[in-house]
Amino acid sequence: MAKAISVRLDGESERALRVLEASGLSRSEAIRSALLASARRLRRHQDLAAEVAALEADEHDRTEMAEVAALMETLRASG
Repeated sequence: MAKAISVRLDGESERALRVLEASGLSRSEAIRSALLASARRLRRHQDLAAEVAALEADEHDRTEMAEVAALMETLRASG
């Protein structure tokens, strides 16, 4: 079921909406598309944050990263 909403746009949002409409999208399509894209970005950000937290909590992984960094430092060309 479609649901109508009302939104107050500031100048920047109005300009962005005009850009989307100029691409051929209707006002409703543009707003729906922007909402979906924003939600996808937020989910990706949350997924990445969860992955980072899991890696930071993995003591074995942190130890291995430190060992690799130390090895790379010994292999670095001097001067």
